[in-house]
Amino acid sequence: MQVKKYRNQHQAFVVEGAKSVIELLQSGFELQHVYVTESFEKEHARLLGKGITYEVVTEADLVRAGTYATNNAALAVAHMRQLPELIVAPTELVIALDDIRDPGNLGTIIRIADWYGIEKIICSENCADFYNPKVIAATMGSFTRMQVHYLNLESWLQQHTKTHRIYGASLDGDNIHQMKLQPQGIVVMGNEANGIRTEVAKQVNQLIKIPAFGQAESLNVATATAIIIDNFRRWV
Repeated sequence: MQVKKYRNQHQAFVVEGAKSVIELLQSGFELQHVYVTESFEKEHARLLGKGITYEVVTEADLVRAGTYATNNAALAVAHMRQLPELIVAPTELVIALDDIRDPGNLGTIIRIADWYGIEKIICSENCADFYNPKVIAATMGSFTRMQVHYLNLESWLQQHTKTHRIYGASLDGDNIHQMKLQPQGIVVMGNEANGIRTEVAKQVNQLIKIPAFGQAESLNVATATAIIIDNFRRWV
């Protein structure tokens, strides 16, 4: 399940580590296999006792089965879930990601969205895979509460330009510190190295930027997402 081809073939994915597995066990995902160490079983007996079928294994077994260098807790295999139809109300705040390739960045952005109460993320078709083990790990369990949709981003945005406010992060944008942003609209974040693609940027209503006070050339896309979304939420 570490390779996308086999994840899609079996419609299943791997979750590792105590925090992520605990979140998974309390979610609506259908479980295929659950493997735990004796220490995890003792510490979370109440959770495992709620009708969950599991097998006790060694730490070495978990390491061999997963991607972590060390894992003294648990590993689970879960079925991918069917997402509901994507409907975004004009009053809703969502994040759209254009060509975000790094799994760690995608996972962190999912966690950020969860922190700020955003339930939907729209990804261009070439973004990192939501079920990549590195993405799942970086979400720290937030993957269980997030709808992540993959689609033709340019086409989808084009359908919403007249009904939704669409913002795009850009060094050429308006200073967000000088704006009183409302917590609604679509916030587009671009590729780690190249930003938002030209064809996607054409669908944006307003470009926005985080003002710089030092000499750094740019910000990590996940960090930039957190700062921008915080500005949308600060007037709530």
